[in-house]
Amino acid sequence: MRAFELDPRLANDSVFVADGPLSQVRLMNDARLPWLLLVPRVAGASEWIGLSGEQQRLLLAEINQVGKLLQAEPGVQKLNIGALGNVVRQLHVHLVGRHEGDAAWPGPVWGSGSSRKFDDVQLAARIDHWKRKLA
Repeated sequence: MRAFELDPRLANDSVFVADGPLSQVRLMNDARLPWLLLVPRVAGASEWIGLSGEQQRLLLAEINQVGKLLQAEPGVQKLNIGALGNVVRQLHVHLVGRHEGDAAWPGPVWGSGSSRKFDDVQLAARIDHWKRKLA
């Protein structure tokens, strides 16, 4: 049986925050928006429908938990949730806090401008912030 491995593109674009019951919670390294990923630790998973019923329920609970936390962030007016998988096939769910006038508003965040990486201090602070919220 294959072990879970994180797609290198996800590893490159995001940083580990915490492990949930099913998924890694990862912070997108883009300072423009509050943006988290859930990556189920299920080897070979590429589609929601490929998860067992129990795994789907766990992922839905994680989406709800992380989504509510993102909605509570200052300035967030809208929550975008997406699992496209056209470029990175590994199943992962984007949760993005949006507001009118943000860097991609009103369009999707994918392919909208260049990401702006956190500096080391900002990145450490954001990771700590989300670790505390998820604890």
